[in-house]
Amino acid sequence: MEIESRLKTALDESRLLILGAQVLFGFQFEAVFQERFSDISEGGRMIHNAGLVLMLISISLLIAPSLFHQIIFGGESLPGAIATATMLAGASLLPLTVGLGISAFVTFELLFGRTFGIVAGTSFTAIGLAFLYGLGFALKRNRTKQMPEMSNETSLKSKIEQMLTEARVIIPGGQALLGFQLIATLTKAFNELPDLFKYLHCAALCAVALAVILLMTPAAVHRLGFQGEDDPEFFNIGSRLVIAASIPLAIGISGDVAVVFFKTTGSTAIALSAGAIALFALLAFWLAYPLWHRTRYAA
Repeated sequence: MEIESRLKTALDESRLLILGAQVLFGFQFEAVFQERFSDISEGGRMIHNAGLVLMLISISLLIAPSLFHQIIFGGESLPGAIATATMLAGASLLPLTVGLGISAFVTFELLFGRTFGIVAGTSFTAIGLAFLYGLGFALKRNRTKQMPEMSNETSLKSKIEQMLTEARVIIPGGQALLGFQLIATLTKAFNELPDLFKYLHCAALCAVALAVILLMTPAAVHRLGFQGEDDPEFFNIGSRLVIAASIPLAIGISGDVAVVFFKTTGSTAIALSAGAIALFALLAFWLAYPLWHRTRYAA
């Protein structure tokens, strides 16, 4: 398989994984606004927070290969881009499976009690790890000799295909969060929030909406502005839009991390601290690190 096809396959696989992760990601946010969330034990709420953090880590790891490919590798199909995508996708599976187990625990503890919740959560996690990690490692082979020689330059067609795929990788997380944000404003629990967190939620909603618009724009520009033709100018525009979308997406996610932590802890200080840490971590991982990496190796 040519290296360009291998990279596109890696991106498609990240897209498949993030489509599964977005359901759990949305649950972690939306659950705190449901009527029966107050019936969950205090310990269950803290575990729910842990699940939110784990799903945030998983989503950030799955989005990162798209940004790394554009920032570090300049959109070129290089072995390093494939290795990075493979490593980050593999790393994302652990918080994803544990997050799945936590979601199952919170749900089944509320319905049937703590013992059943522990059994369900442990079972979900074990089954997820067995399939997602166990089967993959059991079938692993040494593929080093099969890696094709890389060409000097990636074709423009492949660059554009990969850039559009990367937009499709990132957008599900934004879609899931935007849907939650819109629905949450119609709940009684949202109306009971302090004004600070209502405004914070609305600001986060606007940021995520902007991110989704930016991620949809390359497809529209390619079709309307360039009639679907491959053009270096379009690749540059699209690449910058995909990278730029990560900033409001990080702001939106972090804003509602603060809202969720306030709903579960009742502490403004803890909530704002959690949101600030999430924002710093996302921007550092998605943008600061790849920019530093590119500058370091370009020197």
